[in-house]
Amino acid sequence: MSEKIAVRTTDAPAPAHTFSQGVRKGPFVQVSGQGPVDPITNEYLYPGDVAAQTIRTLQNVKAIVDASGATFDDVVMLRVYLTTRDDFAAMNEAYGEFVSANTTGDVLPSRTTVFTGLPRAEMLVEIDAIAIVTE
Repeated sequence: MSEKIAVRTTDAPAPAHTFSQGVRKGPFVQVSGQGPVDPITNEYLYPGDVAAQTIRTLQNVKAIVDASGATFDDVVMLRVYLTTRDDFAAMNEAYGEFVSANTTGDVLPSRTTVFTGLPRAEMLVEIDAIAIVTE
């Protein structure tokens, strides 16, 4: 039976006290929803710029994936939460650039995009991930 392990890294924002940055159990890794937050200052970045927020958010997701022992190639699913449908095209372009640059081979992660409210007004995007470690 594999133990459930909290994934922690200073390369992504510290989580609120009610959840972990990520959790690994066996080969499965679940990354908590990340936003466009600087891991050093804990400040929300790029107000009004969903493309820049998407890149920063994916950098935070990748840092947690890396800390789990997985790589971005091990990510099988990304879920994107946007506050408005109007931001979809800009998010999608930035997302595509980041994912393509950080994936080897031609199999990209699956994705779901949802339009919803987010916990902070300055957040235009939040992204979580599932990875399978292939040590």
